[in-house]
Amino acid sequence: MAGATEVVVFSREGLRQEIWAGGHTLAADEPVEAGGEDSGPNPYELLLGALGSCTSMTLLLYARRKGWDLQNVEVRLRHDRIYAEDCATCETKDGRIDQIAKEIVVAGELDEAQVRRLGEIAARCPVNQTLTHEIHMTESIRRAG
Repeated sequence: MAGATEVVVFSREGLRQEIWAGGHTLAADEPVEAGGEDSGPNPYELLLGALGSCTSMTLLLYARRKGWDLQNVEVRLRHDRIYAEDCATCETKDGRIDQIAKEIVVAGELDEAQVRRLGEIAARCPVNQTLTHEIHMTESIRRAG
């Protein structure tokens, strides 16, 4: 992906959000029990959707370039907050940390070596790289008008 990516989000009634992204309009909201109207995915569902779609696209493009028979990719994701002390491979040991579980199912005439390689490539999708590397975020706020 070359250049910067920009998304614009506008608040609407209640907690509903309108997202403008690359000429597309999406919605985000919270479930009713969280004070929303459930008119769209919540922010974590959108984040997981970005990760899952990036993972699938990366695998499909890689397999196409290699001439492999990858017919379909299914990515199942789950976000949770866990206690850091319960994570053997985490640097942080205090408090809670975010955990994303990703399960990938591939269909096609693929041998074990190809499936293994696709598993390695999955971690290289750009969104996965963003989430697992250092992120520098800037923030500003101003009055409208």
